[in-house]
Amino acid sequence: QLQLRESGGGSVQPGDSLRLSCTTSRPTSDRLGMAWFRQAPGEDREFVAYISWSGTNSYYGDSVKDRFTISRRNGENMVFLQMSNLKPEDSATYICAARVGPDYADWGQGTQVTVSS
Repeated sequence: QLQLRESGGGSVQPGDSLRLSCTTSRPTSDRLGMAWFRQAPGEDREFVAYISWSGTNSYYGDSVKDRFTISRRNGENMVFLQMSNLKPEDSATYICAARVGPDYADWGQGTQVTVSS
């Protein structure tokens, strides 16, 4: 079992930046990769970004490409999501997940991000 804990959410204004962190309860060498998803009230969960275990490969959702950057520090069991030029439509609960095979087997509780003027 792998526990995930997100942090770093908050309330910001449009155009601001924010960095989210995901801390895992143990090393994730048995997980293919880590991802961030987000979910706004009444909306489906949306894929945001993915990074492989080695950090070599990363992928982004179309709505955040060129604004968000995913990274990781395996030695500290942490994954990050640097968010820039935030927009009101980025407001959501951001959730960290760990991938096993084709599925995401472990999920955090999420951290809230609110973007408004």
